[in-house]
Amino acid sequence: MQPLWLCWALWVLPLAGPGATLTGEQLLDSLLQQLQLSEAPVLDRADMEELAVPAQVRAQYVALLQRSHRDHSRGKRFSQSFREVAGRFLASEASTHLLVFSMEQRLPPNRELVQAVLRLFQEPVPRAALHRHGRLSPRSDRARVTVEWLSVRDDGSNRTSLIDSRLVSVHESGWKAFDVTEAVNFWQQLSRPRQPLLLQVSVQREHLGPGASEAHRLVRFASQGTPEGRGEPQLELHTLDLRDYGAQGDCDPEAPVTEGTRCCRQEMYIDLQGMKWAENWVLEPPGFLAHECVGTCQQPPEALAFKWPVLGPRQCIASETASLPMIVSIKEGGRTRPQVVSLPNMRVQKCSCASDGALVPRRLQP
Repeated sequence: MQPLWLCWALWVLPLAGPGATLTGEQLLDSLLQQLQLSEAPVLDRADMEELAVPAQVRAQYVALLQRSHRDHSRGKRFSQSFREVAGRFLASEASTHLLVFSMEQRLPPNRELVQAVLRLFQEPVPRAALHRHGRLSPRSDRARVTVEWLSVRDDGSNRTSLIDSRLVSVHESGWKAFDVTEAVNFWQQLSRPRQPLLLQVSVQREHLGPGASEAHRLVRFASQGTPEGRGEPQLELHTLDLRDYGAQGDCDPEAPVTEGTRCCRQEMYIDLQGMKWAENWVLEPPGFLAHECVGTCQQPPEALAFKWPVLGPRQCIASETASLPMIVSIKEGGRTRPQVVSLPNMRVQKCSCASDGALVPRRLQP
């Protein structure tokens, strides 16, 4: 027989640094790394006179070029205010709980997520229950609480992703906080935005084996409100209004960049034909529009920044990049042949304001 929560779920259905300008040295280092070379090959013009690029090599290069315009790599995301979302325990077993949060209209398009915090109220353990378990040693009076994101695929199957895990003591009570930013980032990438956010909370013993403590059975989280109405699970969404704190898109080509320029993407052309190391080695492209992130970002008020002391000042960074396909000449066994390579994160697609220490979200895999 399937657990209750499972039945319900089936039914529901590198640039160098922030804003850094790409240099010829960085481009060369990336190319050497891709080709597993220690230095750039020295090819004279005689090696290239009879070299022709076969149709299949050129077709591969064009296919990579087209794909690079569709597939973007994402960087940091950052924001600085929050709202609370009340959740509920949909179903519970002895040590596993399923939390359901309605997310509709909780994250408007003009706000960007920096942190999501799940708060659960740990109930105090009755004295009688502690007495039945006997004296617990400091190493056996803890339990591990694990939070996983639960998603339902289009075919009805479930999958979970580990989000956060921490130890709690059976002698404690009160609110416990878990960082579930990655779970909300995963939820945002779903193709069905009306689906609720599902979080699976498990309480497990810390040590395995026949003599392991059963103290984890004493850890309980409030499934109903306390008399003061403060026991429901809470999801805090810390966000930033991008109209005030975000980037402005592409720079105005008619306006010079100054200290007061708001973060934007500026055109920057990399001329490969003008680089000595690329001569007779890089066949395509002769150059490319790399773009760069320039300008400054508005800083949050000190009262908000104090809540996240690990985060540094917000900077203008490349938040989305694209790869750069190339055709290079390779010399093997005295013969020269063309080869296609793809260098990641070479072209800036989008600039954003972000902070050192902010989460870099993973892409949700199919």
